[in-house]
Parts: sequence; C-alpha cells; structure tokens
Amino acid sequence: MVDEALSAGAVARRLGVAVTTLRTWHQRYGLGPSEHIPGHHRRYTPADLARLDIMRRLTAEGVSPAEAARWARQAPDPMPNGTVAPARVHPTGRDGGGSIPVGRAGPAARGLARAAMRLDTAAISETIAHALATSGVVATWEGLLRPVLAGIGERHAATAGLIEVEHLMSRCVSEALAAASRANVPSGPARILLSCADEEQHTLPLEALAAALAEAGVSYRMLGARVPVAALVEAVNRTGPAAVVLWSHTRATADPTQLSALLAAPRRPLLVLAAGPGWRADTLPAGVVRPVDLAEAVSLCAAVRDSLDQSRRD
Repeated sequence: MVDEALSAGAVARRLGVAVTTLRTWHQRYGLGPSEHIPGHHRRYTPADLARLDIMRRLTAEGVSPAEAARWARQAPDPMPNGTVAPARVHPTGRDGGGSIPVGRAGPAARGLARAAMRLDTAAISETIAHALATSGVVATWEGLLRPVLAGIGERHAATAGLIEVEHLMSRCVSEALAAASRANVPSGPARILLSCADEEQHTLPLEALAAALAEAGVSYRMLGARVPVAALVEAVNRTGPAAVVLWSHTRATADPTQLSALLAAPRRPLLVLAAGPGWRADTLPAGVVRPVDLAEAVSLCAAVRDSLDQSRRD
C-alpha cells in the first residue's frame, strides 16, 4: 500500500472501479477522501484506500452496498510500515473469488483485472481510456492490456472458465482501440495493409497495431480476421501497399505459404511482416521480417512508408 495521498482517478485505477462509483460511495456511504489541503481537491489516504478495497470486494461478492460500507468503515487503519492489518471476516464468510494473474504488471493492470472479473464495463472502459490518453497505444498495450488478456487466457486454460470475462474484456478493448484510431485519423494514402492469416480469429493485437499506426500518423487498411490467401493477394494487387502485416496467433494458422504468396504477388510489397507468436522464425521465407513487439512493428511500418514517400518525391 502506498504512503502518499491519491487522487480519485488514481484510486479508481488501483481498485478497478469507475470514478463515478467512488463518488457514489462517498455521497451515499461516507467512504470518501479524508485528506484536505485548503484550496485543493480532497485526496485519498492509505486508510481510505484500504476501506474502499473492502467495499469493492464485498459488493463484488453480493453484499449490499450499505452493508459493505458498514463493514468497510470498521476496517483498521494501515500499520506504520504501510501495510494494512488483516480485515475482519466479512458477512459472507468468504475470502473473495479467483483472480486474474498479471505477472509483474503494475497497479493499473491489477485494477483492470479486478474490474474484468466483476464484468464492470464502466471501470474497464474508463481504465483503458485513461491509459491510452496518458501513455499512448504501445505502452497501454504492452503494460496494461496484454498482461490482463494473457492472464485471462491463462486462467481459462487452467479452469475452462472466464469465457464471459474474456468476451467482455475483448469487446471493451476493441472499442477503446477503435476510438483511439478514430481520434488519430492520418492523412495521405494508406501505405500499410493489415490482415489476419487464413482462419486466424484473434484480431486484438492487429487492432492495437492499427491504433498505434494511427497515433504515429501512418495510414493503413485493415482486412481483419480469417482472410484467405487468394483474397489477401487480390487486396495487395488492387492497393499496392508498401508493407503487409500478416498476423498469426497460433501455429495452426501460421502457414508460411501465405507469406510466399505475398512475395510472389505482381505488386509485391516492399516489406512483409510476419507478426504474432504463431510464426516460427525458422519457417519464414527469405525476405520476411518478424517484429519482436508492437513498437518494432510500428517503427518498421513507419520507416517503409517514409522510404516510399521519399522515393516518389525524388
């Protein structure tokens, strides 16, 4: 638990709730910020944060907000070393449900994972939107979204559950990335073509790349999921992109003949990128590049766009 006082936005991200939820808990149940400096907004202390965390856990488990607030107000203050004393057993007699592992990701990712477990659309969307606005697409994807999505996948693989969590989270992420793309529509012709491999249905990483390209001012076309190789080659011949990014999430969809077909296209792109964990480096045709992460994919696409534009000016 941190020692410094926090703003409402920071507390909301740590807990994985919406700021409007914090306001409601403050107005209705008196669980608000207690530190007040004249001329400044009130801020939340570690004790406030501890009580709000109890409120969050209890309401997520079905305790009424009024009852949860009563228990939260009885919580002890943080101990001198900054930790919080163990909470009393709460009315349901349970210690909370399962959680989504996020590895070494920070408090925002843990808050987002908690919001996802509660199927709290407002908190999920608010957390993602704030991260995109303050940190940008690449940092949000790598430090916030990827860890949570991977954690959901890990839990699903172990338990065969969380399908509803995965679907809701995917929809929220997709909507946020689409909004980011719309907010940064680049000018000029689309030099980059984005496509999933044939039968590949995992599109979120490609949507993240699209949003990151838009943020970097690089125009693109997105074909989306499950693009047959014949349709992909036809799109290349009709549009003449400088680069094609072909995404594969699994080995089952990573057929290298799709890449070979791109290299043999009449209007062969200057750069073919094999993106995603499905591709094996030792099976890629000569001339195909496999970016290590989202940032490198953006950099390569921007570089080939700039190279093509420069050659046309000369």
